[in-house]
Amino acid sequence: MNKTQLIDVIQKELGPEATKQAAADALNATLAAIIKSVAKEKVQLVGFGSFETKNRPARKGRNPRTGETMEIPASSTVTFKPSSSIKG
Repeated sequence: MNKTQLIDVIQKELGPEATKQAAADALNATLAAIIKSVAKEKVQLVGFGSFETKNRPARKGRNPRTGETMEIPASSTVTFKPSSSIKG
């Protein structure tokens, strides 16, 4: 499912009076709120899952092409952990 298909599903869930633009605005506002909040704290959506920022320390790695050892810099990433109701 892509974003356009998700907007169509949201529009159907909102009912016949909802426009496609209203559904798109609702989805975009939700995603923007999650993106803005996850940078500061863990975002938990009960019954769906949680988003959390995790920091990866700097580490040594190997260039797969040359086999040379190289330093991989520290970075941060966002992880998603689904709730038990989604895991099924």
